[in-house]
Amino acid sequence: MRIPIDWLGEYVALAQDVTGEQIAADLVAVGLEEEGLHGGDLTGPLVVGRVLEQHPEPQKNGRTINWCQVDVGAANGTGEPQGIVCGAHNFAVGDLVAAILPGGVLPGNVAISARKTYGHVSAGMICSARELGLGDEHEGIIVLPRLLGQARVEELGLAPGDDLIPLLGLDRQTVEVNVTPDRGYCFSLRGIAREYSHATGAAYTDPASLPIDPPTEDGYAVELVDGGIDSLDGVPGCDRYLARIVRGMDLTRQTPEWMARRLTDAGMRPISLAVDVTNYVMLALGQPLHAFDVQTLNGPIVVRRALAGEQLKTLDDVVRTLHAEDLLITDSGTRLLALAGVMGGKDGEVTPGVTTDVLIESAHFDARSVARTSRRHKLSSEASKRFERGVDPLVTAAAAQLAVDLLVELGGGTADPAITDVDNHVRAAPISFDLTMPTRYVGVDYSAERVRAILVMIGCTVTDQPDAHVLVQPPTWRSDLTDSATLVEEVARIDGYDKIPSVVPRAIGGRGLTHSQRSRRLVARALAAAGLQEVATYPFVGPGTFDELALATDDPRRTAVRLANPLSDEAPLMRTELLQTLPAALRRNLSRGAKDVALFEVDTVTRPTPGSKAPVPGVGVHPGEEVLRQIRDAVPDQPWHLAIIATGAVERTGWWGEGRRLDVTDVLGWAHAVADSLGVGVERLRTERSPFHPGRCVQLTLADGSIVGWAGELHPKVLQSLGLPERTCAAELDLDVLIAASDHRIQARPLSTQPMAASDVAVVVRREVAFGDVLDSLRAGAGELLESIELFDVYRGDQIGEDEQSLAFRMHFRGQDRTLKTEEVNAARDAAVARAARDHGAVQRGG
Repeated sequence: MRIPIDWLGEYVALAQDVTGEQIAADLVAVGLEEEGLHGGDLTGPLVVGRVLEQHPEPQKNGRTINWCQVDVGAANGTGEPQGIVCGAHNFAVGDLVAAILPGGVLPGNVAISARKTYGHVSAGMICSARELGLGDEHEGIIVLPRLLGQARVEELGLAPGDDLIPLLGLDRQTVEVNVTPDRGYCFSLRGIAREYSHATGAAYTDPASLPIDPPTEDGYAVELVDGGIDSLDGVPGCDRYLARIVRGMDLTRQTPEWMARRLTDAGMRPISLAVDVTNYVMLALGQPLHAFDVQTLNGPIVVRRALAGEQLKTLDDVVRTLHAEDLLITDSGTRLLALAGVMGGKDGEVTPGVTTDVLIESAHFDARSVARTSRRHKLSSEASKRFERGVDPLVTAAAAQLAVDLLVELGGGTADPAITDVDNHVRAAPISFDLTMPTRYVGVDYSAERVRAILVMIGCTVTDQPDAHVLVQPPTWRSDLTDSATLVEEVARIDGYDKIPSVVPRAIGGRGLTHSQRSRRLVARALAAAGLQEVATYPFVGPGTFDELALATDDPRRTAVRLANPLSDEAPLMRTELLQTLPAALRRNLSRGAKDVALFEVDTVTRPTPGSKAPVPGVGVHPGEEVLRQIRDAVPDQPWHLAIIATGAVERTGWWGEGRRLDVTDVLGWAHAVADSLGVGVERLRTERSPFHPGRCVQLTLADGSIVGWAGELHPKVLQSLGLPERTCAAELDLDVLIAASDHRIQARPLSTQPMAASDVAVVVRREVAFGDVLDSLRAGAGELLESIELFDVYRGDQIGEDEQSLAFRMHFRGQDRTLKTEEVNAARDAAVARAARDHGAVQRGG
């Protein structure tokens, strides 16, 4: 919200030398955060100049510039004419213009100096409206009689050299503050002035306190249709509608400079007299207004809910298909005029030069109804911003009166004496309040008198009760004051947040991180230590993602939660696996020139139960236990997953020798490293699963068969659709399964100081037997004396069968309390070989 300081001064007493910085600081004290200061950044000399000579000079670039001699009086210190180059052509000799001389600074910190251009030394600039920050006009320079009016120029007796900065209001400042959703009343000069009065004690004058014409019985017919779908949770969409008519206006008249200037300073663009007047009133009082061409209306104004599928073309030339909850302003209930509280329609629009009679709508619409319509149609307007935050239902008559008075004065019309005011609004119930509550909640010793004075100051009516409580009736402009807690907040805010002591909370003993949190951090450290980079991706995907990953049409991973209001219409779904979003991160890194990339992500996925749907209770009443249970049951599972994706070389080529490209065994090794870091053993099983290569995919499970995840090489067609290099590998693990299996104490084995004995063994097995399975059998058969085992050689050749392979293992044995004898080592080795023979038909080579 932008607040022109001179406009603010009409509603609250300002010190004569007050600055924008001081006003902003005072507003911050009552919780209105400063967003910026505007204006007041132009420095002179900016003076009246009279064009004495104008010499057009064509240039080689096709432009024609004017070499001018401009009388600036004594402003240049010599009284001699000033030579200035000007590219505009909308002026003539004798015109009074706005000239800034060397040493001046334009908005945007543009310093003016004498400089050579187009073959002349231009000592200054003849300014346009945009260059001075007076508007967007930049086609020509300012000619003062056209801007101010010839009568005004003669009244002021403007002469060359006169200072234009105060005359044009360029010394004025505008303060911009951030209005939070609960402070809708501050979306007006009326509300800001009241807050400034609270902060400084300055005298406040309510701009809504003006003589108001009473309603009559013969006003324009208005019907508020209500009931059934026409209310949200029993709250009508419109509980007050005031209609006034001004006839015989000339809407082609120019908006006066003072009003256009205030609108511009407040951040709004002047459009036409009727629109500017309604915007001016909205900024002043916080009440949005709308104007209809009376001559186009055929019947009563009917406020009703839309019929599903109805269409309305709004003022932004967009045809909108309406929802049954949208509130409409209609002519006779059939011709659609506006989306209530959001934006008007093209039908019934006021047109300068055509419209002479205008109906002014000043209404009070339900905040939730307007907010839902605004979001549903992605249509935010100045009106909707105010209605959805709450507008004072008692300011409607004053706003309409002010608009009528301005239209009569500026448009030359006549106010119709017939006035309609359909008023069904119900005032909020008073709040029972304990005056000691602020002290107990805030920690500052507020006296009962101080609390009462603050409540009265902000507009509340306080009535004593026999039980030491008071009844507080909030003012109609404070719809955010709904209970005792909000009143406590007001007391703390008005008395001063700076008076609340800063107390550092005392740290109490706790358990620190949970087992799940520690485990996730441990997994991340393990992968980072292995050389992988952790990333975080957005959890949003589109339906096309499932096709890119070649998921079957009946794959449960296609069942995803659809967002009601997605950040992007192309990605409205929540991911069901991390590998649905992680490939994009890999692709982005590769596009930036990286070649060898290994990424991992630890995050949640969303797995909804098919058919589950949560009820949507109203926001005005606390839902019952059954409704809460249904909501909780409908919340989708969100397990923690870990995903890995990698491509390129895991060992780079260099002076040390040849490198090695990534393959399935690397990703499988990282998956095992994750399980090992948690102390959980996993088993492998070849399988097929999209998006992996059917012959290069492994399923990881716990000993009890619980699925941990999958690892493997991605399918070539998937890689092609994703735009990734061939042989890219990936893995996805369910961390919740691993962490649940790791929730136990691991008994560490004591380190032995006894000597180690090594023994090598080579066994012949069929080629389809995985070496890891043979290793597991050898380890199980060797017993407790085996300390470690490793594969050190694989042989496939003519000395064994074509379908066979020889696997050579080195086994390390160690006793805890003695030196092992050769017989003990051999016996353990033979037991290991026997177990491998039983499990896999292994034959000891050379045995």
